[in-house]
Amino acid sequence: MLLYMSQSQGATSMPLHSVSVAGVVVREDGRLLSIRRADNGTWELPGGVLELDETPEAGVVREVLEETGIHVKVGELTGVYKNTTRGIVALVFRCKPSGGTERTSAESVAVEWLTQEQITERMSEVYAIRLLDAVDGAGPHVRSHDGRRLNKTP
Repeated sequence: MLLYMSQSQGATSMPLHSVSVAGVVVREDGRLLSIRRADNGTWELPGGVLELDETPEAGVVREVLEETGIHVKVGELTGVYKNTTRGIVALVFRCKPSGGTERTSAESVAVEWLTQEQITERMSEVYAIRLLDAVDGAGPHVRSHDGRRLNKTP
């Protein structure tokens, strides 16, 4: 239906978006699981591109385990974030650790349990807000950004 509507309005191509998933893993002491990415050295929450044949929840479990060695139980959706420059829509879920041992991977050069203050210090605003939104209890949040700064809501 959407394709038909787009074509009937004279659109020449469909916009391309990728969907990513991420887990805000909260330990009992309130610390949050974070990774330092191998490709660019930035601190972020574990996550990545959702595979075509998996549910968002299964994608979160897979990505967190691949990047950190931690098994999780996925809870509620806490936010939807769009990078307007790159066309990435990220679904962020609050999670609880359920086993495993912290380890780095080909995608992460550091895995640490950070406090909210450390997250604010180490992460750029567009990534820190995802973790902070997940613990504020007021979600799910819907936000967009250009890769550097959050877009202000009207």
